[in-house]
Amino acid sequence: MRGITLKVSSVVVFLAMQTFIKLAGSDIPPGQVTFCRSFFALFPIMAFLAYNRQLQSAFYTANPIGHLKRGTIGIMSMGFGFYGLLHLPLPEAIALGYAMPLVAVIFAAVFLGETVRIYRWSAVLFGIVGVAIVSWPKLTLFRDGGMEAEQAVGALSVLLSAVLGGMAMIQVRRLVEEEKTTTIVLYFSITASVFSLASLPFGWLVLPWPSAFCLIAAGFCGGVAQILLTESYRHADVSTIAPFEYTSILLGGIVAYFVFGDVPSVTMLIGTVIVVAAGIFIIYREHQLGIGQKEARKATTPQS
Repeated sequence: MRGITLKVSSVVVFLAMQTFIKLAGSDIPPGQVTFCRSFFALFPIMAFLAYNRQLQSAFYTANPIGHLKRGTIGIMSMGFGFYGLLHLPLPEAIALGYAMPLVAVIFAAVFLGETVRIYRWSAVLFGIVGVAIVSWPKLTLFRDGGMEAEQAVGALSVLLSAVLGGMAMIQVRRLVEEEKTTTIVLYFSITASVFSLASLPFGWLVLPWPSAFCLIAAGFCGGVAQILLTESYRHADVSTIAPFEYTSILLGGIVAYFVFGDVPSVTMLIGTVIVVAAGIFIIYREHQLGIGQKEARKATTPQS
């Protein structure tokens, strides 16, 4: 229950982060948004590490190149994702972002050589259909111009963010073989801050105080949410708490309606149900395979 509570809490705080980013305004360059999200996240992360006396050890790494790769891919994913978030209704941006774990399954099979059986391939294809249902009404509006065209570009940006996010997840899987979770989280925030700062010459805006406050708050929320998410994995299996990620679509719909006045469309709801169902099925299969592997290990362990 503690793991589930921490997971749901992280979902709520991540949603607060997304809400603050949308409230900041749609004209802010993605690089500037990404810098604020990454830099101000460092404060709660480093405070948490210092409180647990892990700050010094968290800086030690045996694979700086791996962190650089993860940071490069991750910063691109965040930039595209934030652009889409600023130009799409909140529930649709969240729903399209659910394509990331589906893409990760494909990349795990291609780049890591993981065995992906027919059940998971079927779930991935099913989920891609759901993503297409959510995104297609936006993509067909390219020809109309104006705000509708911006939403189409936003939808494509979120999908590209999901693809890059899937690649980042593969890099993280490689890093966890030799690096601590705290080290991965810390170096990603540092790398993302430095890389996004490089976009300063390309036209950052002088923000009014309300927008600046929203971006600073988004950064703090991102750091706190990352801590809550990391801690949740200490108290429960991934397969147990992962389905609670999908509470964000319900909470996001409520926030979008009351804060931004967004009413979800029928196609968005249908597509989201399909994507969520595919994701939960993949989680279920992973859980079942994990149980089978544990039992097999017990059966082959010599008894003294």
